[in-house]
Amino acid sequence: MIDTLIKEFPVSEAGAGPYGVTTGPDGASWLTLVHAGGVARMSVDGEVRTWSLGAPESRPLIITPGPDDALWFTRSGDDRIGRISTAGELSSVALPPGTGPCGITTGPDGALWYAGMNSDTVGRVATDGAATTFALPVAGAFASMMAPGPDETVWCTLNQANALARVDMAGGVTVHPLPTANAGPVGISASADGGLWFVEILAGQLGRIDPDGRIREYALPDRSARPHAIVGDAVGGAWFTEWGGNRIGHVDVAGRIETYDLPTPNSEPHGLTVAPDGTVWAALEIGRLARLTPPPQV
Repeated sequence: MIDTLIKEFPVSEAGAGPYGVTTGPDGASWLTLVHAGGVARMSVDGEVRTWSLGAPESRPLIITPGPDDALWFTRSGDDRIGRISTAGELSSVALPPGTGPCGITTGPDGALWYAGMNSDTVGRVATDGAATTFALPVAGAFASMMAPGPDETVWCTLNQANALARVDMAGGVTVHPLPTANAGPVGISASADGGLWFVEILAGQLGRIDPDGRIREYALPDRSARPHAIVGDAVGGAWFTEWGGNRIGHVDVAGRIETYDLPTPNSEPHGLTVAPDGTVWAALEIGRLARLTPPPQV
């Protein structure tokens, strides 16, 4: 366990539930409020503004920068993909009933790709709102998070199928089973060196898949930590949250792991992002954002 500089910033009431977070094209931190049905923005100087989606049941989860200088996010409770401009203009795209969108990322084709948790699908939404759905070849997969791949693809975790899915731009799917049984993959992120990092929430492990399909797994010091989200750094490693362990962690390209305790107990860290200045920001469900300033060696 390493102590380093971590500071927390209030961004909402505790019950609002900050969940996903990303860095917007304006340099601000944008986050979803899963329980309140809203989106929030914290500027680089700490000013916080929130927007209600007008649908408390919408349960916004993951948020990502789009190709159009706006932010796009999944609304898992009412089957929509939301969009908010940096000026705060809101709109949304309806998906088939029962989709349950979770992860979302911008694909190499300039569209938004999402994972349908409840429908065994992945989908594509163009910036003009045109939506297309593709079936996964696995039943009960619980498709969770998404990330761009190194080869004109997107990838998603199949939490209940214990696998990763590679999706090409035509909707073709290749499934990669994980070595550890019942590992429960959730977060996934592209790596700076061409692979992808992912977390195994049930196994207490991190994983990495190379472009050739080779999978390596790395046990966390605390196997009960329940890793949740992960984001690649600039040199081939990654940062991750430990939802159960109340920590932020880092893994380097050699698989060496360091963890950092969050100041507030039981803060429930979920999504995280790396800002342009290299600081790491994590959404805490207790109503705060945590900023970690990495030590020089990381």
